Formats: sequence, structure tokens, C-alpha cells
Amino acid sequence: MKHTVWLYAVLFAMGAGWGLTIPLTKIAVSTGHQPFGLIFWQLVVVVLMLGSVTLVRGRKLQMKRQYLRLFVMVALCGAVLPDIFFYLAAAQLPGGVMSIVTATVAMFSLPIAIALGNEKFEPQRLLGLGFGLAGIILLVGPEASLPASASAGFVLLALCAPMLYATEGNLVAKWGTQGLDPMQVIFGASLIGMALTFPMALVSGQWINPLITFGKPEIALIAAAALHALVYACYVWMVGRAGSVFAAQTSYVVTAMGVLWSMAILSESYSVWVWLALGVMLLGMFLVQPRAARVLVPGRVIEEDQT
Repeated sequence: MKHTVWLYAVLFAMGAGWGLTIPLTKIAVSTGHQPFGLIFWQLVVVVLMLGSVTLVRGRKLQMKRQYLRLFVMVALCGAVLPDIFFYLAAAQLPGGVMSIVTATVAMFSLPIAIALGNEKFEPQRLLGLGFGLAGIILLVGPEASLPASASAGFVLLALCAPMLYATEGNLVAKWGTQGLDPMQVIFGASLIGMALTFPMALVSGQWINPLITFGKPEIALIAAAALHALVYACYVWMVGRAGSVFAAQTSYVVTAMGVLWSMAILSESYSVWVWLALGVMLLGMFLVQPRAARVLVPGRVIEEDQT
């Protein structure tokens, strides 16, 4: 009993940590920092932390040619491209709304998985998709659901991020990880992402030096990236200790805590439509969630490797 309680406590802490990254992202973009500069430094923190963990675990950095396709895909679909949409939308939408939008990863993942042959059609999960769609309609439909400064268009923009996360998860499920563990994959992909975003930040004029203007936005960026890396390492441990199905339950906590953290840190308040959207989305997640899964990042669900 004590063992089970301890695992649930760790599960809740993981979800709370990942949920905290959402209001921290809002703070990071509050002074006008643009995506490429933010993404580069975010990946620097992830590389330093996960690289250290990987080395401590006795695993080597694998950058052989056979792994490059996997790393490039994860870097693009799991970090660079979705984070561009996420940062742009986060500058306009409340953190609570961003938390609910993030939950749609599972909704996008199902049709992509069926199209790629990763999973079979199940009526119950189709019903879950319906609830997910209803949640989005509740966000963008009623006039009182979003603040006056935001618009439904930014919700649609934000949805591009979970769609890319779902694509990443399904492609990893299709291709496999080439014998690498999830942490090695994220480490290698983050290095590729750094190499891509550095010149993009310079050429686009979005380069930032957090050491020069070190304030709340820069602290929030570093804290969010460090939290992601730390909780991800904890997630890998949880999968090995309690199984992937148990660990995948953290996605519910991430969504709910993202809303609560946004209320506490950003002093946000929401209309009844947003609360209804949260409830409907959580129900949709429950119905859509696979029964056997492993997750690379919150909501990015992939099937267990058979190797």
C-alpha cells in the first residue's frame, strides 16, 4: 500500500512539474522574445541536463548516420516546429487555455495512428475524439470563453503543436528507436534542434542573450526547460518501475495542473465555458488513451518497442 501511495505521489509531482512549464512559458514570452531564440536556449538546457543523466547512466551519445533520420524527425516534430506554434500562441492565449489545447495530442494521435497502421479502430476511442472536438468548440465558440485580447485563430494556431507532437509519436512507433532508449533519442534530437535553431535565430533577428537581460522571462525559460528535462528523466524511471500504462496517467495531471498553476501564478480566471472545455477534454483523453503505451514527452504516446 505504501509503495502504491509513493508511486502516485511521484506521478502527481511529475504532472505538477510539467503543468508548471505552461505558465512559465507565458512569462518567457511576456517581453516579446521570439520563438527561435527561446527554442535554442531551451534545447541548450535540455541537452546539458539530459546529457548529464545519460552519461551518469553509462550510455554513450549516439550520432551515427543510422540514427540521424530519427533525430531530425523528433527534433522537427517534437521540438522546433511545435514550439514555434506554442510560443506564438502562448503570447496571446491564457495559460489555462494552452493547457487544455495541449491535451489534444491524444485526439490527433488516434487518427494518425490508424492511418499509419499503428492501431486499430475502436468505437470507444472514436467517442473520445468527439469529446475532444467538443472541448475545442467550447473554447472557440462561445464569446465569453476567451479574453478580448485573444481570438479563436490563436487557438487554431496552438493546435498545430499537439498535431506535430502526435505525428512525432506515431512516426517513432512506426520506425522504432533503432535500439536507443527514449532519453538517448531526446538527447540526440535536442542536439540536432540546437544546430537548426542557432542559425535561424541569427538570420531572423530573433537571437537573444539571456545573460545580458537576465530577468523574470529568462529565469522562466530556464526553469521551464530544466523542469521538462528533470521530470522527463523521472518519467523514464517511472516507466521502468511501474509500467508505461501507469506512467501515462500523468497526462491528466499535466492538463489539470497547467490550469491551476496558471490561475495561481498568472492570476488568471476563466469563464464557465473554459471549465466545461477542461472537463470534456479530460473525459475525451480517458476514452482515447491507449491501454499500453510509452511516452516520450507529455501526451506524445507511442507503442512499446518490440525489441
